Amino acid sequence: MGSYNLQVTIDKDSGFCFGVIYAIDMAEDILAEDGYLYCLGDIVHNDEEVERLKALGLRIIDHSALKDLHGEKVLIRAHGEAPETYRTALENNITLIDASCPVVLKLQNRIKTSFDQKEKILIFGKHGHAEVIGLQGQTNNEALVFQDIAELDNVELPQNITLYSQTTKSMEKFYQVKDELNKRGYNLNANDTICRQVSNRDKDLPVFATSFDKVVFVSGVKSSNGKVLFEVCRKHNPNTFFISSSSELKQDMFAPGDTIGIAGATSTPMWLMEEVKAELEKF
Repeated sequence: MGSYNLQVTIDKDSGFCFGVIYAIDMAEDILAEDGYLYCLGDIVHNDEEVERLKALGLRIIDHSALKDLHGEKVLIRAHGEAPETYRTALENNITLIDASCPVVLKLQNRIKTSFDQKEKILIFGKHGHAEVIGLQGQTNNEALVFQDIAELDNVELPQNITLYSQTTKSMEKFYQVKDELNKRGYNLNANDTICRQVSNRDKDLPVFATSFDKVVFVSGVKSSNGKVLFEVCRKHNPNTFFISSSSELKQDMFAPGDTIGIAGATSTPMWLMEEVKAELEKF
């Protein structure tokens, strides 16, 4: 224990969601057996965990590299993929190790059904996010993606709209979007497709965040879920710091005797939060 005598507690509900655990377990099993495995995109939006798995033999590729690959195994991560990926795999004799999250797969099927029924689909999600690209793919990329209601201000929309959400968006913001579209007079079929493992964190984190002098939120910068949950923490405890690794900790962030809570995204590994805890206890 360092001279600051910091009292540090890790949020027991933080860490990988079941979809990420499933994908990483699957990758580790194949890496142990084969020594290497291709993965289409970062297996999780956390650079430290990706580097750990790359050291075990995980090879990250993009969609352009997939087209040049033949006769290999390729992992599809929890975010899911568009139909085009499956077509490419079939043409190139690629064995897909499909670790798509069941929640995402269910959403893909619902969006595909809506598209087949000729509905006008809006997706509340982050532009360019892997999950959102997969969702758009169910509609031949015809669905309109927006991450802020202001993006729809000058868009001519039909009277009847079907609304879906990326699974890791803020539930509070989703319902704000829903209410605003209703106010604008559209006939709205709104589907709350936010993962409950994420939305439940929205409810639990305020209690956790207010229990400490300061909160250290650990997340990869590319994690949409991390951004949402960090803002939840900061809303209820302004003394909340966002870091991606223990190297970003500075002693002057804290005062002697501080109680500190450590929380993370559903893409943050527990080993990384434990590493942050150990570093804080050295201060």
